[in-house]
Amino acid sequence: MSGQAILETNNCTIRFGGLTAVNELNLSIQPNEIFGLIGPNGAGKTTVFNLLTGVYAPTEGVIKFLGQKVDGLKPCKISAMGMSRTFQNIRLFSSMTVLENVMTAYHVRTKQSFVDAIFRSSKHQTDEKAQRDFSLEVLEIFNLAQFANEQATSLPYGSQRRLEIARALATNPKLLLLDEPAAGMNPQESVELMHLIGSIRERFKLTVVLVEHNMKVVMGICERIQVIEYGKSISLGTPQEVKNDPKVIEAYLGAG
Repeated sequence: MSGQAILETNNCTIRFGGLTAVNELNLSIQPNEIFGLIGPNGAGKTTVFNLLTGVYAPTEGVIKFLGQKVDGLKPCKISAMGMSRTFQNIRLFSSMTVLENVMTAYHVRTKQSFVDAIFRSSKHQTDEKAQRDFSLEVLEIFNLAQFANEQATSLPYGSQRRLEIARALATNPKLLLLDEPAAGMNPQESVELMHLIGSIRERFKLTVVLVEHNMKVVMGICERIQVIEYGKSISLGTPQEVKNDPKVIEAYLGAG
């Protein structure tokens, strides 16, 4: 691929005691790409996301986002640079409404001071209106606006998954990491999710990295796919190339 990568890793490795969870991984993800990261259970996919977002620091290697070295930075710093993620296990704010979940995420974009908030200055009121308007717009996109004032955890499972993506989007990311977004969805919901990811990529000029076990989703939406096994890359290419790679068939696709 040509051009400046939005995200790249160079020989990224992390060890936990004697276990090497990610082994000399090289990623190069282009702007506006939908990129899949797949592999069997225990391959290290979520660990890769934790490395990219600053939850873990690599034992060895370098991670660059927007051309800047980010390994060793705290998650809040990386998020403020424009990287956002969802989680394998849904992590909504259970005591908040659907709208409040999205508005809370929007806070990272606000420029007002603590004093502005206390005294409800004009800057605070402008920010608050923008926060609410944008959050409602995002909920409309995800077909969740009608549930804006309901408790987030009262939504059906598939809707909670969409809400988590909507909340991640509210931080105004340049790069969106989705960790098994189709998990627990029925076939119709999975198809709708594919269309949704494609549409938000175009609407918000996003780059998307997808970890997913649902091969129909991965093959249907990703432009390139990288396969890892035991923390090490074994294949990289288009969906068709990866699908026909004997190493992938043996390690992953053939296992199911």
